[in-house]
Amino acid sequence: MRPVSAAELAPALHPWLVHAEELRVRAGRHLAVDGLDLTLTSGVHGLLGPNGAGKTTLMRALSTVVKPAGGSLTLLGVEVDSRADLRVVRRDLGYLPQQFGFYPRFTVREFVEYMAWLKEVPRSAVPDAVQRAIDRVGLTSKADIRMKSLSGGMLRRAGIAQAIVNDPELLLLDEPTVGLDPEQRLDFRDLLRDLGADSCVLVSTHLVEDVVAACTDVILMNEGRLLFQSTPEDLIARGGQDDAGDSPAERGYSALLRRHRSNV
Repeated sequence: MRPVSAAELAPALHPWLVHAEELRVRAGRHLAVDGLDLTLTSGVHGLLGPNGAGKTTLMRALSTVVKPAGGSLTLLGVEVDSRADLRVVRRDLGYLPQQFGFYPRFTVREFVEYMAWLKEVPRSAVPDAVQRAIDRVGLTSKADIRMKSLSGGMLRRAGIAQAIVNDPELLLLDEPTVGLDPEQRLDFRDLLRDLGADSCVLVSTHLVEDVVAACTDVILMNEGRLLFQSTPEDLIARGGQDDAGDSPAERGYSALLRRHRSNV
């Protein structure tokens, strides 16, 4: 009997793949996400915000790693409130946390195969799925190298490979370009555009230029709340020559934060 997908479990077809209302999520005792409303459809969404804005906590909630403290959260059309729902949604999720664990003696291929097994990819599909994921992140020549021998940038790419091995409908990437050199970041932008054609991709990063170059949608958080959600062009338009930043996008980002803080 084949696994049921999240789309089949959903009571109705929705244009959004993530929907949060008044979402509250704790990081320890701190309420890191506080009354956030967010809707995401297919495409590539860039999540920006200063340190402590709640970005990582939000990603952990969307990946079902932590349970919300309040509000509602629906993923892939399914309101996640039971173990059965979690299992179904997780089959169609891909997640790269800031720091991910692995067995050092595993090769890249063994690591991605193991993650495919955890995500319940059908056994017959695993070899091709693993090879495709490894190829897409540019680790083809390193597939049989042990994880402990990889550089920081290669480890990050292996982490991206495990996140995409199940062709997820919802892909969550927390600081995915850490350790990547400029050429690898350009390749990663191309990969994001490819992935976003058929799924919902949320990328948390401090690199405003990566968001503007690769994302169809920009989200700005601060102090656990949503400040801005619009296009990269709109973000750029919010800045002026007197705002801080080395590029139009960075000036738009800093202008939005400055105006928010002046109104608090």
